[in-house]
Amino acid sequence: MHETPLFSKAGSLFAGRRSKWVTLAVWVILIGILSVFLPNVNSQENNAARQLPDDSWSLQATELMHEHFPSNEGVPALVVWYRADGLTDPDLAGIQKVAAQLTEKPLEAQQGVPPLHQMPAPALKSMLSQDGKLLVLPVSFEEGTETEVLQEGLKKLQEVATVQLGGDPFAAPITDGGLHARITGPVGIQTDATALFKNADFALMLATVLLVLILLILLYRSPILAIIPLIGVGFAYGIISPVLGFLAKQGWITVDAQSISIMTVLLFGAGTDYCLFFVARYRQALLQEKDPYGALRTSFAGSTGAIGMSGLTVIVSLLGLLFAHYGSNHRFAIPFSVAIFIMAVASLTLVPALLAIIGRVSFFPFIPLTPEMRAEKERKKGKRIREQKAVGRFSAALGQIVTEKPRSVLVVSLLILLALASFAPQIKFTYNILESFPTTMPSREGFQLLGDHVSQGSLAPMKIIVNMEGKSIDVKSALSSLPYVASVGNAVDSSKDANFKSYELIFKEDPYDLDIIDRVPDIRNIVEQQMSAAGIAAPKVWVGGETATQYDTKTVVERDTRVVIPVVIGVIALLLLVYLRSIVAMIYLIATVILSYFSALGAGWLILHQFMDTSAIQGLIPLYAFVFLVALGEDYNIFMISSIWQERGRLGLREAVRLGVSSTSSVITSAGLILAGTFAVLASLPIQVLVQFGVICAIGVLLDTFIVRPFLVPSITILLGRAAFWPGKADAPVPQTNR
Repeated sequence: MHETPLFSKAGSLFAGRRSKWVTLAVWVILIGILSVFLPNVNSQENNAARQLPDDSWSLQATELMHEHFPSNEGVPALVVWYRADGLTDPDLAGIQKVAAQLTEKPLEAQQGVPPLHQMPAPALKSMLSQDGKLLVLPVSFEEGTETEVLQEGLKKLQEVATVQLGGDPFAAPITDGGLHARITGPVGIQTDATALFKNADFALMLATVLLVLILLILLYRSPILAIIPLIGVGFAYGIISPVLGFLAKQGWITVDAQSISIMTVLLFGAGTDYCLFFVARYRQALLQEKDPYGALRTSFAGSTGAIGMSGLTVIVSLLGLLFAHYGSNHRFAIPFSVAIFIMAVASLTLVPALLAIIGRVSFFPFIPLTPEMRAEKERKKGKRIREQKAVGRFSAALGQIVTEKPRSVLVVSLLILLALASFAPQIKFTYNILESFPTTMPSREGFQLLGDHVSQGSLAPMKIIVNMEGKSIDVKSALSSLPYVASVGNAVDSSKDANFKSYELIFKEDPYDLDIIDRVPDIRNIVEQQMSAAGIAAPKVWVGGETATQYDTKTVVERDTRVVIPVVIGVIALLLLVYLRSIVAMIYLIATVILSYFSALGAGWLILHQFMDTSAIQGLIPLYAFVFLVALGEDYNIFMISSIWQERGRLGLREAVRLGVSSTSSVITSAGLILAGTFAVLASLPIQVLVQFGVICAIGVLLDTFIVRPFLVPSITILLGRAAFWPGKADAPVPQTNR
């Protein structure tokens, strides 16, 4: 773990008197070349990529439906027409005109529309909801149609409706009087979700940049220093975007809007942290060395190992997602790892070069001076200049508290974290992605209208496919007897194989409710039992539809959580063991971050449920939060523990801990506030999955910053004494600890 002269030489290589300009030029030229010849990552978004593995029941059922029960219905956009006091004859006449226009002049990729315009009034009215307030006009599109084409088609559909009805029924709030229209169904949800994330990207980028800039100015009181990390992140993104765009274009990776949104936060948060870690070492060196280039070399020697190890920890944690089976989990791994790697390289090459170019003025107006430089300046000005200390009063006080009363600090820290963690088992989960969208999103409003005025179960019927193997089995009666089933349709024969039959099952309750989702294996088992009773040795049953898809999603996500979390813990433990050469330190560093993770989950649920009216969080959140919080939490531990390990031989353990806490407190507090702030920006977006992720991660970072790093880890280190280094040896006697 000891630094080598190689790191010091690297400082001269990237930030020497001449090499600083070369480093800057290389970055500028590289960004220019890549931007010209490679596509940016946003242009390669694929928001329709498959999420479930090939062996999922629902996926297999969908493929069998295409093979044995082909349909020309296409993918529907459900235009929901609604009037609170009942649809009128003029309303129906206008809707018929819309259907006629779509029939005469089909939209691009439009596959079909019911001939409502040809129906007599009694037939049309029979299609209304039971209360007469709602009518659905399904407009189907060809499968595989690009989202942009669908968006343009729905835009033209709205224009047609506005012209035919003499007003825009899509614009006014549902609570207003008059005729309303909303587009839902697969096409409506897909286009709304894409637009939502696209709009969120710009808002997220702008809000994150402004927040980081403001926090940097407030924390460091230097306008120049506040800009340097942002330049570093901006340059890094200038490389990351075309590199990921190229990888996506080649088909080697898949990126979606959600991934890009989270990556933006990760870059600005983690990237700024890495820059600040280096800047903190540089400032300390400038207080001791007159030559800024010598200070940069010292900074390299003191920070490269910690920054490199921190970056490596995040990268391997993200790569652990390669073991995931759920699509978006698995697809996070490579893009995020590449982004962090490039950001770490920028922090150790570009940022030092910028600091070398600007010099001490980077810290204006509070320029760090050596004692000799300060004395010379006082002599010239004829007045005393305020001395800048490497460690502030607050930081020094933290170091003093934890070293004087380690046992009390440990007990209080554990009580706080355990109290918050106790709320984690109360978390309720949902796997309905529609619940992640704003309640005012048109497709969600349309879906809600359908649920309010049409049978909830009919919104998402379950498809059951059975290979009868020549037997006569009364599947319909067996399923109809279930208390949660509203109806089961008659068997439909396969167009390819007479042994295959399909049934449509409609639930009495919401097909997206978790209790109904958990019934999926029961339904499959009941059909299999009927088949076994008929003499079929190996029953073959497939269940499809939205409810089955939600069940498969739940099953796969839970499997990913069970597999990925131990993998990430194991890999980080191995890295810490190699870096620290201490089994004991590795164990308690991992344990403290895991405790912090559960505390963040508990506190996050408390806030989301009690204060933000969240009834359930998305099932993907715990795994996402774990990977990011454990990786980024270890970042702070590594940076602080590196300082303790470096000083333990010269000062002894207690003094090394005091100095380690006090010397890293300022930079880690600043970094933690910035990282928590960038995650908190997600909470301002209208997308619940990002709000939930942002709230939990922001809380987790704050817990790491203000409890785990300054109090919990140092107190454990002191109380363990020599054992903290086992099987390594302390380089100096450990003084008796005050307990």
